[in-house]
Amino acid sequence: MNRLALLATIVFLTATVAACSGGSSEQVLSRSDYPDRLRAFWLSQSIANWTGLHTEGDRTAIPYYTDDDWQDFDFVLDQGIWSADDDTDIEYIYQNALETYETEILTAEQIRDQWLEHIDGSYIWVSNETAYYLMLEDGLLPPETSLPQNNPNWEQIDAQLTTEIFGLLAPGRPDVALAMGELPVQVTARGDAQLAAEFYIIMHSLAAYAIENITDTNGDGDPYDEQVFWLAEQARTQTADDSYIAGMYDWVLNEYNNNPDKDNWEATRDAFHYAYVEGGGNGYQFTNWYDSGSNFGLSMISLMYGEGDLRRTVQIGSLAGMDSDNPTATWGGLLGFLYGYEGVQQAYDEDDFNDIYWIGRTRVNFSPDWDTFTALGERGVEIIDRVVLEQIGGSIKDDRWQIPLSGDSYK
Repeated sequence: MNRLALLATIVFLTATVAACSGGSSEQVLSRSDYPDRLRAFWLSQSIANWTGLHTEGDRTAIPYYTDDDWQDFDFVLDQGIWSADDDTDIEYIYQNALETYETEILTAEQIRDQWLEHIDGSYIWVSNETAYYLMLEDGLLPPETSLPQNNPNWEQIDAQLTTEIFGLLAPGRPDVALAMGELPVQVTARGDAQLAAEFYIIMHSLAAYAIENITDTNGDGDPYDEQVFWLAEQARTQTADDSYIAGMYDWVLNEYNNNPDKDNWEATRDAFHYAYVEGGGNGYQFTNWYDSGSNFGLSMISLMYGEGDLRRTVQIGSLAGMDSDNPTATWGGLLGFLYGYEGVQQAYDEDDFNDIYWIGRTRVNFSPDWDTFTALGERGVEIIDRVVLEQIGGSIKDDRWQIPLSGDSYK
């Protein structure tokens, strides 16, 4: 997608959505295919997570990996049983909590109780680990567990990999998704780290809308490039202009637009390093290879240069550097949802993916200690039914959700 085509596409899509929201008080979204898409979200997120783990923390400064290095790696498509990791297992805890308490918005006490019941101190790091022990030993509750005076790791990446699911559980209504995710995000994050997590939540919330309304307008045979750029643009419009998160997004988009070689994502990645990791652009201060800012910027590079191609996005994310399993997991999950289960199979040329998810690898006190992506998708829809009825004030008719629009649903 060249620069002029991209700009024209965003303008066209934004105008189209504005017309849709201006002419109707509700959006009707498919309920019938949502279990399949949630199933694809969990599977594709796991594939991307474990693929990105090949390179996690390997390259945190120039020289980073390049496309030429991909010959030493490959996509992880068969684990037998899919193993939980910290990019998926706390999202699993949150879905389990919503099911357990039959609620849509978790309280601080419910979050604490679920964390302490299902986390034993293993497979947990940085801000998540700090928040865990603040709950366990000091009796603090969220959001106090992310206050800078309590949690010195509040600006690390943690919330970006634990809360995207709240977007998918409030389809078409990012305001409701953000309300559902506010306290879970503030378990570990404040400031720009919180904004980065919310950026992802907004994108995931609007994904169902994008599927039904954002079509192939540039004639390349699929709508995924238009969808991901539109979703990112929507999240940007709801992100504070004076944040480094907004600045990074704008910077990466400008670099992408002005790069005549869309295969040369490495040039933008290296320029990002000099502009932000070393240069402190937009007031950002690099702290660690697992901090929020550097990984948000790299995630935007993999998203834009991946142009909606699932495999390419995961490949770039794996090679981009820093905490490379986290952006890959985020985009693997989102693109998996957009593609649907059959689309993920086609993308990887694989029709026999294992459906079992082993939560017991990392988290405790689940009986049984395994689940299936299929069951997670089906139960996710039951949660969404409650969200639509109780939080959104919508209705369910003919196996479709009727979602009243809010003033800030779409920009």
